Amino acid sequence: MAEAERIIGTPEADDEAAVPAERTRGRRRVLALFTVALVAYLLDLGSKLLVVARLEYHEPVKILGNALELTVIRNPGAAFGVGTAYTVIFTIIAAAVIVVIARLARKLYSLPWAIALGLLLGGALGNLTDRIFRSPGLFEGAVVDFIAPAHFAVFNLADSAITCGGILVVLLSFRGLDPDGTLHRN
Repeated sequence: MAEAERIIGTPEADDEAAVPAERTRGRRRVLALFTVALVAYLLDLGSKLLVVARLEYHEPVKILGNALELTVIRNPGAAFGVGTAYTVIFTIIAAAVIVVIARLARKLYSLPWAIALGLLLGGALGNLTDRIFRSPGLFEGAVVDFIAPAHFAVFNLADSAITCGGILVVLLSFRGLDPDGTLHRN
């Protein structure tokens, strides 16, 4: 059928209409991913600037009695202070995660995946910023942690975003939802 002869409602016309709709839907999901990432990143960055300016070298601030306090800890390692000698490796891993998420964004058509990947991206950017710009030096910086629940490791908002994003990825995977919006039922 010639281009000028396509009739609305025919399969050929519907396919052509679906392509721009899919692109628009994909762009919205990518926008959602980067919006969530930006919000997570800015919350992390702002909170770290605030606690370093107000709490570093001061007594911890108790919240909820002894259940939670705010205190500044510089963590050169990963979660729970593990791997303090591998700061450069953690920097490379965070950079790789950012690249993978940016590449995956091109095929993103699922809002839940956009939110999950946005949380991972924002958290990775937050901790990577510390590793690049904080002392003791470039790519060796210690991450600022400040949320200290009783009987648990000290963490920050980037860590929270990464954890929530990771849990969401696992849940979406168990549900059979792919980043491209495909749902697999077993």
